Amino acid sequence: MAPPPEGPPADHEPRIDTSYLETLLGYNARRAALAVITVFLQRMAPYGLRPVDFSVLTLIAHNPGITSRQLCTALDILPPNLVGMIKSLDRRGLIERKPHPTDGRAQGLHLSPAGIKLQKAAQRTATQLESDVAGQLSDEELQTLKTLLHRIYK
Repeated sequence: MAPPPEGPPADHEPRIDTSYLETLLGYNARRAALAVITVFLQRMAPYGLRPVDFSVLTLIAHNPGITSRQLCTALDILPPNLVGMIKSLDRRGLIERKPHPTDGRAQGLHLSPAGIKLQKAAQRTATQLESDVAGQLSDEELQTLKTLLHRIYK
């Protein structure tokens, strides 16, 4: 009988040492973000929403009359990048532009009835996916994680 071949079986790759990377905040934050975004993209596909679209719709929903400038500041988006998003949401009939009550040069953004319906459904989906993705964490751990991440980027 022949001796077994040396080394790992052909169907098993050697384990990659990621121990140093796992000590880095950025690496861990990126890996966690990718895990969440992957599920987000799958579950938001029926709504035709990318993460930034969802964020824009949600800010408009929770801040009726918000201006484009305020959206850019809140989401750290460059104005030229927001213009296309707003046009796309407008073409889809999800938002309405109305004169701003205090700034004659600005337009306030509001959700249309279709936008309200879509945003509410997408928000329910986002809430559920957060629960599903963070299922291994207790409520307290999840709140601590969000608090710590918020401290880093604020």
